Parts: sequence; C-alpha cells; structure tokens
Amino acid sequence: MISLNKIMATACLLVMSTASALVHADDLDKVKQSGSLTFALTGKYPPFSFINEGGQLQGFDVDIGNQIAKKIGVKAVPVTTAWDGIVGGLLAGKYDAIIGSMAITDERLKAVDFTVPYYHSGAQLFVQKNSKVESVEQLRGKVLGVTLGETYETWLRTNHPEIQVKTYKGLPDILIDLQNGRIDGFVTDKIAGLLTIRDKRIDAKPVGALLYPEQVGIAVRKDSPALRAAINAALREISADGTFRNVSMKWLGTDIR
Repeated sequence: MISLNKIMATACLLVMSTASALVHADDLDKVKQSGSLTFALTGKYPPFSFINEGGQLQGFDVDIGNQIAKKIGVKAVPVTTAWDGIVGGLLAGKYDAIIGSMAITDERLKAVDFTVPYYHSGAQLFVQKNSKVESVEQLRGKVLGVTLGETYETWLRTNHPEIQVKTYKGLPDILIDLQNGRIDGFVTDKIAGLLTIRDKRIDAKPVGALLYPEQVGIAVRKDSPALRAAINAALREISADGTFRNVSMKWLGTDIR
C-alpha cells in the first residue's frame, strides 16, 4: 500500500516539474508574444559591431542577430552596452541574449548558457608594424591593451603577470593609444584585429601563433532552454541556406564558420 507521504511527495515533484517546464516554455513565448528578440553587443568591436558615420549600428553580429530574429519570426532589437557589464545585463533581464562575439568559457558557463558555436577564432597579439617583438614572451615590463571584461585580460594576468595590462572600453580606444605610443601592443580576437587594422589603416601587425583558440557562441539565461533551442535552430537554418556565408563575406571577406 502506498503511503500518504509518498503520494504527497510524488505530487509535489509533478507540480515542480510542470512549473519548471512552463517557465522554460514561457521564456521563448515571451519573445514571441512581445514580437521582438533583444540582443546585446558593445557597438565598439568593428567589424562585428560598430556605429557608422551616419550614427547607425551595424556589423557582422548585428546582421547575424537580425537573421536569427527573422527565422524565429520576430523583430530584432540590438542593444549596445559596455562589455564589462554585458553578462550582468542579461541576468537582470535587460535583453534576451548576447550576440556579441562572446567566447564560450568555463567561467561564463557558470552564469549563462551558450548556443552551439557560430564561429571559431582565437586570441592574437598585435604590435606596431615597426616593432621587433615576435612573441608575448618578449614583453616583460611592457604594456598591453585589452578590452575590459574580455577573456584576454584574465589570460594575460594569469599567464603573464610580468606584463602590464591596461583595460579599455573598446578596440578603437586601444588603437588610438597604440598609435600614440602609450601601449606596446594589444591582444584581441585575430579576425577582428586583422580586419580593423586593415580597414582603419593602422600601422600594426599580428605576431606569433594564437595565444589560445576560442569558440564563439550566443549567450542566454540558464532558464531559457526553449529560446536557446530556437536560436540553435535558426543558426542551422542560416548556415544551410547560405545566409551565414553571405553575412560573413559581406563583413569579413571570408566564411568564418
């Protein structure tokens, strides 16, 4: 004979399971009911996201976010915010996702969930074009610039404490200080760095191999499995129908899948 306590315990588990499922389902429902997918990026990471001369936000990540929203059937609403507070904004519910070239790391996975990677790259050291530096090991006592809150800052402080690390709000500010000789180099995503110094005609160059590889994904809150699944499905669709390649060729001149 089943005891009353066991019946009550089973009923409680069923209620909790149902409530959890509803919360998960409601997360994607919220996006669909509002008719918009809000996603965060910095707007200071050309050519992935930046403000053009006309004051408009554009770039690779902006277009990818637009295409994902289109596949889900809602309007894309990009939100610019500082990188060092971007995860906190997601957790606070200020936007639904981060589509801002965020590397998937064990530390970030403690706070948020990620979609499948939508491209791969890695950390690259850049120095002035006339520099004789050939590797990060030659920069003892020198100053390297990084964007505040990026994985490059933590990596440098952990693996090369002998190097001075100076943080900035974005890559454009780093390049200004490099040109003015205030820093000896910088570390950023290889693709972003190469394209930016090319497009801005900056006298800089990459040196050495990748400091480490990175997989880049789209971050969502941990209570958002339905939204995460929908974004994954959208990524598969835009990859299969050629949309991703077109966006990549438009902004980067190569297919970075």
